[in-house]
Amino acid sequence: MKKNGSWTLISDQEIYDNPWIRLNHHEVIDPSGQPGIYGKIHFKNTAIGIIPIDEDGYTWIVGQHRYPLSVYSWEIPEGGGPLGQDTLNSAKRELQEETGIIAKEWQVILDCDMSNSVTDECGIVYVATKLTFDVQSLESSEDITVKKIPFRQLYKDALDGRIRDALSLMGIFKLAILEPALIQ
Repeated sequence: MKKNGSWTLISDQEIYDNPWIRLNHHEVIDPSGQPGIYGKIHFKNTAIGIIPIDEDGYTWIVGQHRYPLSVYSWEIPEGGGPLGQDTLNSAKRELQEETGIIAKEWQVILDCDMSNSVTDECGIVYVATKLTFDVQSLESSEDITVKKIPFRQLYKDALDGRIRDALSLMGIFKLAILEPALIQ
């Protein structure tokens, strides 16, 4: 038995594993002393989001069908970076792949836990500036539409519920707090 805060782990069984995630089933003693179970999803990548901003306050978002929810979603450019590797390199790769944008300046604005009740996934959001433009280089699993909009419109879309992706929402709201002139 192993302590984990006020929980006690009795057993840990791997249920599923692929290149992106691993699912484990835990038999536990909960904080009240009762036996229970816990499922934990381990992510093998860091969730990375990028908000590219030009000198006029425009940004680029991506639209794509999201298989797990069976919906079309507009989001900031996002992807995954292998654990233990530099997230900035992964962010640069994802921005270029999804939008064709290359940025000279990068700033981290958010470092977060994505859904800490069932996963250990961490997320990070960058703001990318001093932009130049190349071509998309999508992966075979990606069918992405790119749209240029004023950041203030993206902020309104987030407030109105048209943007629903968690990493996008966290990044948009954080940038709006850090740079209020972008939403005026």
